[in-house]
Amino acid sequence: MTTSLGPTTESQRYLILDLLRGLALMGIALANFPEFALWTFLSSDEQAAMATADVDETVRFLLYMLVDGKFYSIFSVLFGVGFSLILVRRGRRLFVRRMLILAIIGLLHLLFIWSGDILFLYAVGGLILTLFIKVPDRLLFLLALLFIMVPVGLDALTEFAGVDFAGPFYDAWWRAAGERGITEENFASWLRDADSYSQMFDFLVQGAYERMWEFVDGHRLPKVVGLFILGYLIGKNRLFARLEELPLRSLFGWTMVWGLPLSALYAWSATQGHPWGLTVHSLLYAVSVVPFAAAYVAGICLFYQRHSEVKAFSWLAAPGRMALTCYITHSLFGIFLFYGLGLGLGTSFGLAYIELTALLVFVLQIVCCLGWLRFFTFGPLEWLWRMLTYGRHFPIRRR
Repeated sequence: MTTSLGPTTESQRYLILDLLRGLALMGIALANFPEFALWTFLSSDEQAAMATADVDETVRFLLYMLVDGKFYSIFSVLFGVGFSLILVRRGRRLFVRRMLILAIIGLLHLLFIWSGDILFLYAVGGLILTLFIKVPDRLLFLLALLFIMVPVGLDALTEFAGVDFAGPFYDAWWRAAGERGITEENFASWLRDADSYSQMFDFLVQGAYERMWEFVDGHRLPKVVGLFILGYLIGKNRLFARLEELPLRSLFGWTMVWGLPLSALYAWSATQGHPWGLTVHSLLYAVSVVPFAAAYVAGICLFYQRHSEVKAFSWLAAPGRMALTCYITHSLFGIFLFYGLGLGLGTSFGLAYIELTALLVFVLQIVCCLGWLRFFTFGPLEWLWRMLTYGRHFPIRRR
């Protein structure tokens, strides 16, 4: 079958992909809002002084157990699915162009809006993915697992051989921070107190250095490439269109039995300061996050198969159709709510209220996306990304 050169149309979309993408965005909001709210940057004593400190300890454990890494993994796999559809239907040249544009969007987001950007890393990972698309599926699956496990080996080298991969990036980060008067003492309050964009931009510049350190220190690139490969295999074999052929019940059962207790161990290790060492903590992350993310996906797909008529599915899918726009607007909500340029609420309340705020923001995004999609075919940033990718204009208004 041949198709004209253009983006995916509504008739070519699969609701289950948009639904999963929407739920992944919700989880990403839950994971990111503690940083937007500057709670992450507070000392343990400052966090303990919050009115909700006792509840926050439980919320923090549950975040590590149920959220941390899981929804980011789902989002990454879904990016891989989308990559496969473009590579299979349109070819490598167009895909590379799309990734270069995504890299520019990511850099703009990183440097001018929020230091926690993931889009630039996704663009680099997408370009690396093109090196493996000719590899047979079985070998490609093994390579995906290998990439996901690579950080464990790198952390072992750090812990037992003293190899400091991230040290130079850490030093560069604090040099950049020091040049702008940002210190450990004012790090948590800088954005809350910033009353001009120039002050916020100073933080964003040193934050870009910090983000590079986080990528290297957390060995994020091999993880992302491994997840992209899994998504590429799912998309290439169109498993999302063959749910009835898949052993979803068995997959859900095994991944839940494996992922839930290991995720609890990972959460305990994270909240207790890695008492078994860096390598064991890294191993717990690797063997718990992906299985538990698979349990989420399998469970949602099972429920969707049996109750596809549920109206809430289309509500949750709306942000999934506008994933890039929603991801960027998470940052804009964060600036408005928590930074000095907005309401300046950063550092003022605890984790429980922050997570409630994240859920309310996501509900608001659902309402806005449903309203937008009544009149427009694409989200605004999705529309721009498509036009830049294909080099021509696409109508955005519904006819």
